[in-house]
Amino acid sequence: MRTLKLLLQKELIQIVRDPSILRLLFIMPMVQLLIMPLAADYEIKKINLGVVDHDHTQYSQRLVDKIISSGYFRLKDYSPTFPKALQAIASDKTDLVLEIPTHFERDLIQENKAPLLVSIDAINGIKAGLGGAYIQQIIQEYNQDVRDQWLQTPRFNPQPTIEVTFSDWYNPNMNYKVFMVPGILVMLLTIIGSSFAANNIVREKEMGTIEQINVSPIKKWQFILGKLIPFWILAMGVLTFGLIIARLVYGIVPVGHYIDIYIFAAIYLLAILGFGLLLSTYAQTQQQSFIVSFFITMILNLLSGLFTPIESMPQWAQIITKFNPITYFIEVMRMVMLKGSGLADIKSQIFAILGFAVFFNTWAILNYRKRSG
Repeated sequence: MRTLKLLLQKELIQIVRDPSILRLLFIMPMVQLLIMPLAADYEIKKINLGVVDHDHTQYSQRLVDKIISSGYFRLKDYSPTFPKALQAIASDKTDLVLEIPTHFERDLIQENKAPLLVSIDAINGIKAGLGGAYIQQIIQEYNQDVRDQWLQTPRFNPQPTIEVTFSDWYNPNMNYKVFMVPGILVMLLTIIGSSFAANNIVREKEMGTIEQINVSPIKKWQFILGKLIPFWILAMGVLTFGLIIARLVYGIVPVGHYIDIYIFAAIYLLAILGFGLLLSTYAQTQQQSFIVSFFITMILNLLSGLFTPIESMPQWAQIITKFNPITYFIEVMRMVMLKGSGLADIKSQIFAILGFAVFFNTWAILNYRKRSG
C-alpha cells in the first residue's frame, strides 16, 4: 500500500505542476457543456417557406396564414409559377414550397377534398423530414377546422366515437435540452477519461522514466492503479461540475438520486480509464495514443444513441451498441435524471459496465510489461 501511495503522490504532483491538464480537464468540458446543448437541437424553427398560390381565395390565404402563424415557418418567397418557386429552392432562398392549385376553395367545399403539392429541399435530411412533418400536421389541423365549419353533425350519430388523450411523461414540455444534456455530459467524460489515460504511460516512455519503473519492485497492478486513480478522482470532479451546470444553467434536477449517478459513474470511469490505459500500453508516442483514442471514442459516441436512436440504426450497428460502454451510461443518466430510476432498475447496466471494467483493466495489466518494458 505504501508503494501505491507513493505512486499516487507522484501522479498528483505531476498533474498539479502542469496547469494545462487542469484547464483541459475542467474549463474545456464546461464550455462544451454550455454550448453543445444549445447548438445540438433537433427542434427546427424559422424554416424558409415558398408559396405558389394559383387560387387566390380566402381559403388559400387562411391556409398560408395558419402555416406562418405556427412559428415554424417564415414566408420568404411568393412566386407566380412553380418553376420560379423551384429556383428559389435551388438558390437556398427557401427550404420548402407549398403549391395551392386553382379551384382549391371550390373543390374543398363542393367535393370535400383538394390536392396540395409540397416540395422540400431534401439535401438536409433532418430539416426536410421535420419541415415536412410540421407542414403536414398544420394542413391536417386546417382540414379539420374546415370540416368542423361545414359539416353538420346529426343529433344522433350511430357511429362510435373514439377520443384519444395524449400524455407526455418524464419530459412533459418536450424540452430537447433535458434529453441531450445528460448524454453530452457522458460524452465529455468519455473523451476526457480515455484521452488523458491513453497519454499516461506514453508520457513515461517519452520522459525516459519508464525504464526506471520497469526495474523497480513495483507490481503491474500497482502501476496501473497509480495511473488510473488520480484521473478517476479528477473525472468525478468534472462530473460534479457538469451536474452543477445542468442544474443552474438548464434547470435540470434529477428525478432520481445523485448517489445512483455517482455509483454508476465510478464504475464507468474505471472501465473507460482502463480502456485508455490499455491503448497507452500499445502506443509509442502521445500523438499516436491521442489520435487512436479520439478515433475510437468518436465512433463509440456516434454509435451510443446520443444523437440517433439505437432502434433506427441498422442491425449491425445495434449489435455494436451492445459492446459499447457509452451506450449504457447514457441510458442510465437519462433513466435516473428523467425517470427517477434507482439501482434496482439499472442493475443490468451496472453488471455490464463491471464486465467492461474488469476486461479492460485486466488486459492493460497483463499487457503493460510485455509491450512497455
